[in-house]
Amino acid sequence: MSDTIAIIVVSIFFLASLVGTILPIIPEAPLIVVGMVIYGLIAGFDELSLSFFIGQIILALAVIGVDYLTTAIGSRYFGGSKAAMWGAALGLLAGLLFFPIGLLIGPFLGAALADFIFRRNTDQAIRSGVGASLGFWSALPIKLILKGIMIGWFFTRIL
Repeated sequence: MSDTIAIIVVSIFFLASLVGTILPIIPEAPLIVVGMVIYGLIAGFDELSLSFFIGQIILALAVIGVDYLTTAIGSRYFGGSKAAMWGAALGLLAGLLFFPIGLLIGPFLGAALADFIFRRNTDQAIRSGVGASLGFWSALPIKLILKGIMIGWFFTRIL
């Protein structure tokens, strides 16, 4: 009985994390790890070792890092300056305050404004913003793959 309840609870955390892939206001990858810990508290940690949790935390950090890296790299690939890379990351964070539209325009505006301030070239600033936006959205499939690995690893351990 407790195993069934634990699987239902952890599944809710996993689903919330997957929703967080599109709605970044939800702390997506940490929810997966928290769900696994709660599962362990309910059903026991017999199948979930310390090395399992270390691996899961590394994967969760990778999911978090992908957001910031792809946004910054996208801006840089389109010719953005280092300032544009930082502007894109800050724009992404600021965009969370104006959810959901902020997520669409935050990386673009952050990169474009930073690049314009440092270079004073409107065309290049716009290209930097486009690159930042494409970088942010290109992270989605990568994050889904990493989360799929996390969740699949969990279920192969407990089933």
